[in-house]
Amino acid sequence: MKPPHRSTRSQGSNTALISSLWRRSRPDAEEIEAGRSIAIPVQDVAAPLRQVLRRLVMALLVLAATTLIVYADRSGYHDNADNSVDFLDAAYYATVTLSTTGYGDITPVGDAARLTNILVITPLRVLFLIILVGTTLEVLTERTRHQVRIHRWRSRVREHTVVVGYGTKGRHAIATLIGQGKRKSEIVVVDPQKKALDAANSDGFVGVLGDATRSDTLLRAELQKASQVVIATERDDTAALVTLTARQLNKHATIVVAVREDENVPLLRQSGADTVVTSSSSAGRLLGMSMMSPSVGSVLEDLLTYGNGLDVVDRPVTKAEAGRSPRQCDDLVVAVVRGHRLLHYTDPEAATLQLTDRVITIKQAPEQAE
Repeated sequence: MKPPHRSTRSQGSNTALISSLWRRSRPDAEEIEAGRSIAIPVQDVAAPLRQVLRRLVMALLVLAATTLIVYADRSGYHDNADNSVDFLDAAYYATVTLSTTGYGDITPVGDAARLTNILVITPLRVLFLIILVGTTLEVLTERTRHQVRIHRWRSRVREHTVVVGYGTKGRHAIATLIGQGKRKSEIVVVDPQKKALDAANSDGFVGVLGDATRSDTLLRAELQKASQVVIATERDDTAALVTLTARQLNKHATIVVAVREDENVPLLRQSGADTVVTSSSSAGRLLGMSMMSPSVGSVLEDLLTYGNGLDVVDRPVTKAEAGRSPRQCDDLVVAVVRGHRLLHYTDPEAATLQLTDRVITIKQAPEQAE
């Protein structure tokens, strides 16, 4: 079976494509295990090595303080080896005492030394043990804290956007969403590559590692509660199966899919996509327009880049605009959305705006307007 971008437009080609999609839905055990990983960005957390070094410094400070205390009152201690306690003996006593080894060859014999052991050295021993045990618990409880963060995130996430694929298309789609006011906490990235997921996580996005053609991977991304789904995979057949799975899990979300070839657009629409963007033909049209007129190509590229120069904006009609012509709006209106219909601004039906309409306008980017 040839991939979709090499297939013919025949019905038999679509049948073969669908058949291949379902054959690809059988991942091995390694893929299933990889799909269990959810990465949630955590800010202001020290690196593990730095945490260990900080605890080690604290332990050494406690050891040094205990050594100085013992050495200052060395006359109150007895060494069975030579009946005298020097600085090395004080450090040795502090080490075996704090670690609770207690060989008994150096012992406090004076009242002041014994009182110091009760009131000072014993609390220092407890502190020393807390530091050591705390380092171990830090490692052991990290997994638990991660599971708690995942549980908290799942209980709170609603109406978010799931982006399948963190390649060039996926990253640019996310950049546009953020430019339009979408928060990073409202975006979840799904990708089968660990490297791509780490990049998304470092950029501040929740990530799910796994095969997006599997429903369990999309369920971990809480796709059933999402309001928008962006599918930007590398292959058209993968995009089709992801679309089928996503639509099965969520009947109401808006699904936008990127494909390489125009011949696969009908298949993606039948699979449940609301909008299908053809990357190769769109790039070809832009190349052709740029060849005919570089200025036209520059304007189109400007319109496609949100936040730079001119932006295409979908907004509701205001009360002041209702009943008026699109040409009387402050923004340049190029289309009117009425119900589920898209009307060109020259369409007679769009001659008078209604309060329930939405308009597609061209306006200056916010930073340019300032």
